[in-house]
Amino acid sequence: FLLKTHMQPESVLYVSSQNVSTIFPAFANRLEYSKQEKKIVITLHKLWKNDSDIYVCARVKNSSFLSVSRSGTMLLIKEVEQTDCSNSSSWGIYGLTIVAVLLFSVLIHCTLHRVNMKKYFQKRKPNAVYEDMSYSSRRNTLTRN
Repeated sequence: FLLKTHMQPESVLYVSSQNVSTIFPAFANRLEYSKQEKKIVITLHKLWKNDSDIYVCARVKNSSFLSVSRSGTMLLIKEVEQTDCSNSSSWGIYGLTIVAVLLFSVLIHCTLHRVNMKKYFQKRKPNAVYEDMSYSSRRNTLTRN
């Protein structure tokens, strides 16, 4: 047997020695189990708040005496608040943030375009005077009598 023992004592699962099982109505469609030799693995699904309790395994001794295992398993189910995503104001905040970032980007782009940033990043020509001092150019400038 798998039993709830404290809050609402009731039977949950009974597995006979011939592997015939009975799942009690409160846990129908919410309990799965597998048996391997002397080990039984029990899984509970779709838990409700009133499923909170201490669960123990028990064996039938003689015909009407139950032998309870030395320890049980405490199961505590808390209610979880559901959040409604359709009524969330965070989407509005995200939208406003994105619009503000886009407007700021456009403002920066227009400012840089107006200032004509190309002239600040162009390679400047050095201020140097180049004078051709080769013989051929000097020859034409000299005069001889």
